[in-house]
Parts: sequence; C-alpha cells; structure tokens
Amino acid sequence: MAAIGLPVPPGFTVTTEVCTHYYTNGQSYPTELSVQLKQALAIVEAQVGKKFGDPDNPLLLSVRSGARASMPGMMDTVLNLGLNDQTVQALIKQSGDRRFAFDSYRRFVQMYADVVMCLDLSHFEKLLERAKERRGVSLDCDLLAEDLEALVVAYKARVYEELGVRFPEDPQDQLWGAMGAVFGSWMNQRAKTYRRLHDIPESWGTAVSVQAMVFGNMGSDCATGVAFTRNPSNGINDFYGEFLVNAQGEDVVAGIRTPQDLSIVGRKSHGSELPSLEEVMPNLFQELMVIRAKLEEHFKDMQDIEFTIQRGTLYMLQTRTGKRTAHAALQIAVDMAQEGLISRSEAVMRLKPELLDQLLHPILDPKAEKKILTKGLPASPGAASGTVVFTADEAELRAKNGEKVILVRIETSPEDIHGIHSAQGVLTTRGGMTSHAAVVARGMGRPCVAGAGGVHVDYAAASLTIGSLTIKQGEVLTIEGTTGDVMLGEIPTVPAKLGGNFATIMLWADEFRRMQVRANAETPEDAQAAKDFGAEGIGLVRTEHMFFEGDRIVAMREMILASDETGRRAALAKLLVMQRSDMVKLFRIMDGLPVTVRLLDPPLHEFIPHTETAMASVAKSSGVPLERIRRRASELRETNPMLGHRGCRLAVTFPEVCEMQARAIFEAAAEVALTSESGRPPVAEVMVPLVATVQEIELLKVIIEDTAVKVQAEQGVSIKYHIGTMIELPRAALQAGPIASVAEFFSFGTNDLTQSTWGLSRDDAGSFLPEYKAKGIVEQDPFVSLDQEGVGELLKIAVQRGRAVRPGMKIGICGEHGGDPSSINFCETIGLDYVSCSPFRVPIARLAAAQAAMRAQHTALPTLLNRQAKPAKWGGEAGKVAGSVRPEAEAGKVST
Repeated sequence: MAAIGLPVPPGFTVTTEVCTHYYTNGQSYPTELSVQLKQALAIVEAQVGKKFGDPDNPLLLSVRSGARASMPGMMDTVLNLGLNDQTVQALIKQSGDRRFAFDSYRRFVQMYADVVMCLDLSHFEKLLERAKERRGVSLDCDLLAEDLEALVVAYKARVYEELGVRFPEDPQDQLWGAMGAVFGSWMNQRAKTYRRLHDIPESWGTAVSVQAMVFGNMGSDCATGVAFTRNPSNGINDFYGEFLVNAQGEDVVAGIRTPQDLSIVGRKSHGSELPSLEEVMPNLFQELMVIRAKLEEHFKDMQDIEFTIQRGTLYMLQTRTGKRTAHAALQIAVDMAQEGLISRSEAVMRLKPELLDQLLHPILDPKAEKKILTKGLPASPGAASGTVVFTADEAELRAKNGEKVILVRIETSPEDIHGIHSAQGVLTTRGGMTSHAAVVARGMGRPCVAGAGGVHVDYAAASLTIGSLTIKQGEVLTIEGTTGDVMLGEIPTVPAKLGGNFATIMLWADEFRRMQVRANAETPEDAQAAKDFGAEGIGLVRTEHMFFEGDRIVAMREMILASDETGRRAALAKLLVMQRSDMVKLFRIMDGLPVTVRLLDPPLHEFIPHTETAMASVAKSSGVPLERIRRRASELRETNPMLGHRGCRLAVTFPEVCEMQARAIFEAAAEVALTSESGRPPVAEVMVPLVATVQEIELLKVIIEDTAVKVQAEQGVSIKYHIGTMIELPRAALQAGPIASVAEFFSFGTNDLTQSTWGLSRDDAGSFLPEYKAKGIVEQDPFVSLDQEGVGELLKIAVQRGRAVRPGMKIGICGEHGGDPSSINFCETIGLDYVSCSPFRVPIARLAAAQAAMRAQHTALPTLLNRQAKPAKWGGEAGKVAGSVRPEAEAGKVST
C-alpha cells in the first residue's frame, strides 16, 4: 500500500524466514536479527520523529502477524507496545488527553498479558466489568481517566498475583516478547486447526509486521474500521464495512461494541439508526472510496482492509485478499472479468473448486411455514437447522456423533474455530458484519446470523431466551444467513437454484477444459442431477446397488441360494427384467452420452443376512429351508472378502451372471435406440471389475460379445458398445499392456487401487490416519486425495503401457478421487480423458479440470514467478495467469 502512495504508518517486516529459523533452531533467532531490528527501528523513528522507549517523546508500535495466506483472527496482535509508567506520562503531554493515554495503557497491559504472558483474558474482563459497575456505565468508552488508571494498576497486580512475575516495563523486552508471541501463535491450536481446514502448509510460517501506532481512540474525531471493497456475502460491488468512533481495531472485530456502517446504503439496509461514516466524516469517507478503487485496480481482487482515523487523518493499516462466500466469489470473479480488471482465464483460475459445493446446498422452502423469532445481521448466507449448543467443544462432540448443531455464542473468539467448523451454522448475539464469527463463517461456507440483540444467552443454564420464549440446549433452531432470520424448529428445504453467474463461470471453465467430466450414478434421480450439472456421461454405474431393495434382493438371494445353474438362471431371469428397466431409464436420460456399466462387483455374502433372526425371515419369505441359508452363509463367509471372491471372479465362476447383465445392458440399449426421440443412439460401455490377468477379461469379453451379437440379431438394431476394464489392482496396472490388447478402455477404480497398494482398509484407516497426518507421515488421507507418489505412479505406468499397445485408448478415473481438485489436476498431467465423480461434485470437477488444463499449458510460469520480484508488472495474458497460478506471488503479497 505504501508503494502505491496510500497513507500507511511506517514500519518493517520480520520475514517468514525468521519464523522458519525460530522453529528449526529451538525457538531461537538468527544472530543478525538484533542488529537488523535496531536499524529498522531507527528508520521508523526518523520518519515519525519519535524514539522507541524515549520517556519524553516515545514511539509506540503495533506488532501483528503476516502469514502469506490470510488467517483472520487465528494469530496474535499486540497494540500500543512501548507504554510503561514513564512513557504514558509523555503520551498524556503529547495528546493533552489523560483519558486516552490510560485507555491505551490499559488495552496494552491486557493484550500483552494475554498474548505474550498467556494469562487468561477473563481476569481482566472481570476487573473491567467491576470498574464499569462502580462508575454506573455499560460501555468501556464511558469510563473516566481515573477509572482507567486504576485499572492499569489492578491489571498489573493481577499479573503478578497469577504469574509471580512483574509486567515488563522495558520497551525492548516488550518488543522481543511480542515478536516471540506472534511467531509462537503460528503453532497455537486455533492456527493449526485453521491450517488443517484450509490446507495451509505448516512450513510456510508467519511474518511479523511492526508499525508505528496511530490511534483511533483519541476522541470523537478518531475512529477505526474494517471494510471490504465489495460485499463478501453476495459479491455486489458495494463498499461494505463497519467502524467505531473513539475505538481501536479489536473493538470492531471482537464484536464487543455494536459497530456502525460505513455507508448510508449499508446503514439503511441493516435498519440501523446509528450514523454511518459517510454521514459522520463525509470527507474521510470519500478518501476511503478513492483508496478502495486504487486497491482493487492494483491487486485485481476484492480486498479486506483495516483503517484508523487519528484526529481527522486517515491511515491504512492492512489489506489482504478478502474471505468471501461461494456466491460472492462467483459474482466478484464474473464482474471483474466483465469490468476488464481480470481476464476470463483468471476469473476461472481464482475460484476454489470446492467452494462451489456451497452453492449446491439446499435452501429453505419458500412455501414452508416459518415462525420467525427474531432477526440479526445477515453475516454469511445460507440456511441451517440444528440442535442448539453453546460451546465449541459441545458442537464438535455432537457433530462427531452425527448430530446437526447450531453454535450459539454471545460472541465468538478464535478459539471457537473447531466449533464453527463442526456446526451447520452460527448465531451470535453481539458483533457485526465484520466480526470474527462473520469472517470465519463466510470463509468456511457456514451460514451465520450475527448481532442478534433480541437473543439473550445464559451459558450457565445452557439456554437462550427470545422475549418470553426459552430454548434449551438440544432444542432445534433454524437460521437464515441471507436474511438474518432466526426461526423455531427445523424448516424444510428445497434444492438450490443455479444459473446466472454459476452458469457463466461453468461456460467459461468449459472453454478451457480438456478432460471430460462424467458422473457416478445408478438411479434416474442421480443421473438427471448429473446431467443438469453438466455431466458428459456416466462413468460408473454400480449395478449391485440396483439389487438391494424390495423384490430385487429377494431374487438376488434366490440366485445365491440356488443349488445349481438351472436354479440360478431362473432367479437371474427375474433380475434381468429389473436390470433392463433400470438401464433403459439411464440411457434415456443420458440421450446418447456414454454410460459405463460395471458388472457385479461385491462379494455375494453382502446380499445374505448374517443374524439368526434375519435368516429366519428370509427362510420364511423365500420358502428355502433355514438350514440351507445358514449353510450358504457359512460357505460365502471369507476372511478378507474385499480381496476374495468378487469382481470378475464372480463372473468367471458364474458366467450366467455376466451373461444376464450383458443382456440387460444390450436389450436396454436396443430399446432406447429404437424409440429415441432425439435420434441419438445410446453408447454402452461394459466394464469388467477387479481384473488381474488378461485371461480374465479375454474369457468374459467372449461372453459379452456373444450376448451383444444375439441381442442385435433379435432386436434388429445395431448397438454402439465398448468393452473395457476397471484398473483397481497393482497387478492390473503393471499388466496394462497385455490387458489393453483385449480391453478397449480403462477406468481407474482408485478407491480399491489405494486399498490394495497401501494395504489399507478405507473402512478402518480413519482410526489412525489422523495421527499420521499430525506427524507428517501423510499430508492427506489417501482415500480423499490421490496418493500421487505411490498410487499415482501405478496410474502413470498403466496409461503408458496401455496406450503403447492401444494408441489413443480412452482412459478415465471413477473413484472418489474423481471429484477431488488435487487429484483431478494429477489426472490432467498424466493425460486421462475424463474423470467421473458423484453428481453433486460435477461442477467442482468441471472447474478443477479447467484449472488443471490451464496449469498444464503454463507449467513454466511457477518457476518464472519464483525469479520475478514484481510479477504483477508482466503484461497480457501471461501476467494474468501467472498471478492466478501462484496467488501468493502477486505483487505486495510476498515477504521480502
């Protein structure tokens, strides 16, 4: 900001390199830091005409964290540093305001003792409340100078009483203590939690920003505020923010006092009677508007800014890329591209694919009855229902047990982050649109209603009251973060309506995307949803899912319990009708798009009951003797069924099952081909699962092709089909060459491939994988994000060997990794043709595939960025894409 001519208090940065040194060298500093710190301080002293620690003309400092990824509220800040019993007297003389000086001193002691000396804030809050009670006031700013001076004495006494050490008077000791606290906060629990939730590497570390203090608490011509250059909730191009007269920054973000709106428009939209900054200080508001435009022009993105007004002069303290909701991210990206601030490619690149998940969540049914109890500020959009809880720990505990909860707090603090993440939504009684709860909830996609003054929380009784109504912990509330409504009970929801900016960004993404995106679906509902979301076919139909309900499971069990092939074929004839009907629906919905159908995969024991009661019920309904069911269940029991008689091994053992499924697929395709209104014939891709040898697929391909020939002759129609296999065993990946001589396509089943490569059960690994992540053995759960070093190597081998035998072979992926952006990026690098994922992840995959394609086209740029001091000066498309590939490397965001 200083470089582009904005009014910034002078200061300097202790870089992230020092943080790295601090943690790799037993929490010690580089030897040259002390000298450099003195030199930097001398420059600041010369600029402001004051000296740090001087009893007559003291320079006071703010000490803040500066991580390269924005982590609002997670790390520590110390303001007014350099005050002691001598310098406070000099501050009184300089300012002519004893009350202001002791207000600053009181804040400093409280903040330093909390952040640096680790003394719980509650000690000071109690002393402060008693002082206000004695004075008969409710706000901190109504205390008199003598009250604040007495509080400083009381605070210091409490420090000694609790910790057994004196509060430090030496400003140099204060500075080193504050720097150590900021570096130390990089490893505090809330910062660790935030990094885990947002995939921020621990190795990045934080910087420390040291600035000359400017004061927003010197009187009625002073103020402090937080603002966003655009609305972070909906992305509308409005100046959005809050301020407080005669306050310091923490007062705004902590939600201790109800802040005022920056603009008249904002004040009116929130129904506030408190005057806006535009009305109180119109000239300074206009100056802020000019700065707002400059920041967006420079950084090419919505900014989150902090400012202070000291005696009528505006100072900018901080800017960073602002946290925003998915709706806002879309709106801002599209608007900025259409305004010419950024290119379409950068608009696509800057959106996090996983953010789109927020857009797909259901919304409250507009027709449903709603009992609105009260309203607060619409701090983060979206609707959420859940049982009321009052602590972050309780929210986390209940959420782990599968319960949906609404976290209700008077105000949130950074320590509540795990509760906010666990909750469906957040309700606070204090705080504004820029409070901690609002900012963190928006970043996580959680609905939030803040500043609901009509709600009174009693933590001791674990209840809240709204008027005469009392709601206890465990009762259900619904909040609507778009309107600020708080409602009783659970309100029904309906699917979200997509269009507008969502459709625009998807269209732009498809312009850059190379890989196709398909969906995993076996029900008409899922298939239609996938198509509505832009799926280009079905990449996985799990046929076994069609056999678990009603008459289907009865027929399946009849087939399994049959004593010979004749009995099995009789049962399979019933299943044929059901399977064919299902496939007709899928082919019709896809209307000429490819449908990949996996043959029966799970072990047969999954279809047989295991308890005596359930077996007796099956015996009664099927007419099969109970003893026969017991015996068959015993025969099917396997020590490790996931590595046993399943997949293609079932079809090899019972070829009539393969024949039935192939007939159902081809008869369905023939029926749709003959009756299609669009004239687009179905494309059937028959996928053989769990192949380990070329002989397996050779054997089954004969059955499938013979069945196709028969059905085409019977129906008098030509069917478009392909026969391929699912690569889900290491041996199949290594034998991809021979297998490709028979298989016409590959689809990687990375769930099972990960299990068989790692020797891990995805059902059981959750008990110890978190410990592996905590100890740095793995960065991600390999079932969530593809293990590129191990499983990924097998994918590379299979692609290379398969296409060496069958050039241009179509290859895709259909495990859960098909919807994971990092995994999709890897799929692009190894040249896969498509990814397939669950229907509701199709938009995420489309965006991720577009970004992966653009990264692949600009693979040289990250290296170049590391060599450029100011990449933002690059011209044309290269500069725009460079900034999006490595956002942390944009000008002004890299520590130097």
